[in-house]
Amino acid sequence: MPSNSCMPPSSRDTTFDLFRRWGYLQASLDPLGQLLPPQPFPVADLPDDDSPDALAARRIYCSSIGAEFMYIPSAEKRAWIQQRLESDPAATIPPARILTSLIRADLFEQVIQQRYLGTKRFSLEGLTVLIPFLDQLFTTAADLGVSRSIFAMSHRGRLNVMVNTIGRASRDIFTKFEDVDPRSTLGGGDVKYHIGATGDLITATGKTVHLHLASNPSHLEAVDPVIMGRTRAYQERLAKNGTTADFLAARNQVLPMIIHGDAAFAGQGITAESLNLASLHGYNIGGTIQVIVNNLLGFTALPGESNSSRFSTDLAKRLPIPIFHVNAEDPAAVVRIAALAAEYRQTFHSDVVIDLIGYRRHGHSEVDDPTVTQPLRYAKIKDHPALYQLYAKSLNIDPTEETAFIQSKFLEEQKAATRANRKPAMFDIRDYWKPYYGGPLRPDDAPRTGLDLSEIASLTTALTTAPTGFHIHPKVEKLLAQRVEMGTGKKPLDYGMAELLAYASLLKSGTPVRLSGQDSQRGTFNQRHSVLIDIESELRFSPLSAIAPTQARWSVYNSLLSEAACLGFEYGFSRDYPEALVLWEAQFGDFANGAQIIIDQFLSAGEVKWGLLSSLVMLLPHGYEGQGPEHSSARMERYLQLAAQDNIQIAQPSTAAQYFHLLRRQVLRKWRKPLVVFTPKSMLRHPDAMSPVADLTLDHFQNVLPDTTVTQPRRLLVCTGKIGHNLRVERAKRKLTDVAIIFVEQLYPWPEEELQAALDQHPSATEIVWVQEEPANMGALSYALPLMRRMSGPRALLSVKRTAAASPATGSAKAHALEEKTLIDLALGPET
Repeated sequence: MPSNSCMPPSSRDTTFDLFRRWGYLQASLDPLGQLLPPQPFPVADLPDDDSPDALAARRIYCSSIGAEFMYIPSAEKRAWIQQRLESDPAATIPPARILTSLIRADLFEQVIQQRYLGTKRFSLEGLTVLIPFLDQLFTTAADLGVSRSIFAMSHRGRLNVMVNTIGRASRDIFTKFEDVDPRSTLGGGDVKYHIGATGDLITATGKTVHLHLASNPSHLEAVDPVIMGRTRAYQERLAKNGTTADFLAARNQVLPMIIHGDAAFAGQGITAESLNLASLHGYNIGGTIQVIVNNLLGFTALPGESNSSRFSTDLAKRLPIPIFHVNAEDPAAVVRIAALAAEYRQTFHSDVVIDLIGYRRHGHSEVDDPTVTQPLRYAKIKDHPALYQLYAKSLNIDPTEETAFIQSKFLEEQKAATRANRKPAMFDIRDYWKPYYGGPLRPDDAPRTGLDLSEIASLTTALTTAPTGFHIHPKVEKLLAQRVEMGTGKKPLDYGMAELLAYASLLKSGTPVRLSGQDSQRGTFNQRHSVLIDIESELRFSPLSAIAPTQARWSVYNSLLSEAACLGFEYGFSRDYPEALVLWEAQFGDFANGAQIIIDQFLSAGEVKWGLLSSLVMLLPHGYEGQGPEHSSARMERYLQLAAQDNIQIAQPSTAAQYFHLLRRQVLRKWRKPLVVFTPKSMLRHPDAMSPVADLTLDHFQNVLPDTTVTQPRRLLVCTGKIGHNLRVERAKRKLTDVAIIFVEQLYPWPEEELQAALDQHPSATEIVWVQEEPANMGALSYALPLMRRMSGPRALLSVKRTAAASPATGSAKAHALEEKTLIDLALGPET
């Protein structure tokens, strides 16, 4: 007898399968009934619409819920969703609790509208169902093991969520509207609807979930990967032993969520980049709840102007994850999907997309008049009742008494806010930040970064040893042999070996290290080889994971081909793992341009806007070597322009030993600031940039490298990086004794004291010359020259650089060589 799987489908199966696949096209999703009209199913043979099977299927798949899931390859996941949708709804939070949350959500907005008319607040009215949605989501998630959720959201409804979900006092929000104590945020701070908040939610079943709404800028969706990175850090903190079981348990405890706007979800490229992180090894966080607060309207743009398909969520269909569209004026359907989404995430550790489709009662920011651009829709919205009124009517409940009570409480809180004289703190800082600090560097925070020679030799042995029977590529085997000589003083160290020794020493002492970037395991320039690959089996082994029995966690990942999402992820990770050394490496320095929003809004401004610290390291290969406009400059000038108020560190270590000390200093100090490092390319193995092993025993990174090789120079050349090595090589070739070359290793904070000392070592000099590879409108010239002017005294201050240009570098190798010869001749004097 044939098995059931071989039997032809029944007419009921055929009918239901059709609705499972296409029912969402005819679901009733727009509360105002104007947009998203039903579309015919794209099939030739339609079932009898009056048949009992079709009526039943239509009731499930064409009502207030439109489910898209039949493209998911996993039969198990499809069957799971079918079973949940086609069964009676599971128990949810009580209707009375839903009604109260809807009343609170609407009245909170109305009080702000009455008391602070004309002030931006980005009201939730038209989508207040988000509040009971979150209540149900966290209730179900907590019942399934979640104890913490970190999430992000755009402006719309943010203040409402702070009060009615996170549990911040409404008085605190009203105080923000009063804008008290403005002197406390001179030159800093942020608007109220960008600030984060923390609090505890007591669920409907009595469990506690700690909630953390992250601070984020106005650049919609930029925060997406940040939240994912922060979640990963939380999870790794919980998974202390690092086993697979530990990670699975940690993922069940920490729930990430991102609340998007519809136009932003469809329009911002970083959304797609972030979604693509979901199941990648170094970025997997066990699934993110993706919620669209869908107004069916951008600022003034209609859906047809914001996305090329029917739904703004269609972007997510590139991944095997379900999408649930829900009419936001059916609270019962909304909380049902909230419970289903939480259960699906906890069961399959997968993203879920929930599209809450409603409307926007006011203009984009309350001061905007939407009747100018959507007159018909807003004529309908004008007379449309609030959701709590519609829901109360469906329950046959008179909400008047409860409404009056809640409103009176909000008004009391608003009155109290008018008497406040200090800005309220909206979030708590986790205990693991207690040892660390921001602001200016403390003079006593100067730990020794050098190592003893015996320790370097021991680490070298670990770094160059593979498991027995591991088949190493002959070229790599030769490299390991060279590294043995480097670590034992027989050869000078290159950057690759110095870097690995820095990581190994930190790991052994208990400091976790995480490095990611495009091709970072091997290194773009074949310089790192932090992971060895067996040439017969392609099994991978990293010596950095076997430094010592009790070492800290070492993680190195070849990232996806993304800058914005990957840098955002690593910034987020660093935010919640301050004791770790976290590094992101660009394939070439200028590729970081693709992550400019993360750099501008988070790395450089996060501390002054939100009081949030990070010690993320950016490794940006930089150097002019005739490789063309896109592989030369890491755009040093952009980072220097962002530097102020001790917000970041900017360095270009000119030797392997300096790089070693810089990396160790970054994490051994308690000062937590992002570090931008302009790393070498051709200088990685250049003899002039290599270091004797003894230099790794020195006490500290040197902000300035003085020149002690000449005694009576007439000219002092001040520079950074590769051009300095070229000048030294050429100076030796020409046998010049009247030119000193000083390297500025740290550009910001500007090392004035150390540089002044290096200049004063040569009182005979009559000229100080800033020399750079970059064009005059790029590099450090416009930053460094004004600072050096006050240090030069009576000596002439000059500069040598390429002519100002629209493009960073020439595309011709021969033109590059001509330009570089001219630079060197101008700096040293013409060759005789």
